[in-house]
Amino acid sequence: MASIDFRDLAPRERYKLIVGSVVPRPIALVTSMDAAGNLNAAPFSFFNAMCNDPPAIAVGVNQSTSSSLKDTASNILQTRMFVVNLVDEALAPHMNICETEFAAHIDELEMAGLTSSPSEQVEVPWITEAPVALECNLAESVQLAEGKYIFIGIVVHMHIRDEFYDAEKNYVLADKMRLVARMHGAGGYARTTDLFDMTRLSTEEKRRRFGEKAAFRSP
Repeated sequence: MASIDFRDLAPRERYKLIVGSVVPRPIALVTSMDAAGNLNAAPFSFFNAMCNDPPAIAVGVNQSTSSSLKDTASNILQTRMFVVNLVDEALAPHMNICETEFAAHIDELEMAGLTSSPSEQVEVPWITEAPVALECNLAESVQLAEGKYIFIGIVVHMHIRDEFYDAEKNYVLADKMRLVARMHGAGGYARTTDLFDMTRLSTEEKRRRFGEKAAFRSP
């Protein structure tokens, strides 16, 4: 097994190893707005859910290719709010356009042929075409290096298409959403349609197999 000391690698080499190993990664198509009301949309795959109570997500935002602060980072630092729009197969080509580093005053949604809808609890709009959108207030920003941040957001409101939500059970029909995830390389993506089930061991089965070696919650 290869043993790789990251201290010996350039940043680009470390990046290739991380994004090639931590896969698949969900995609956050983040809408944000600056203090003047200019809207921005940009995709990030350094993203995931972090906590259920409070409901928290985290998004990692690196520098732009020009080594300047990305509009998303600048906007969130100014307004302390953002929306995470999840990406399905239909939205993916439009998301790919939003990855372009347009000038700060250019509306990525307009360039990508997308529309926005007003949010309920934050001022930043969400993407109408997204299957799920999470309105977030910024809880914490962690600066890892110059221009590189992790933003932790508390989800305060959710928008989800009716066909993906069982209101009676308060249950998301995730297998129907056809979300996509980021893989490796310049253009590697994965679909979420090739699924399998693996039932967790019951408390009784754990007790039978592991006895006093494991701690158990009350049934």
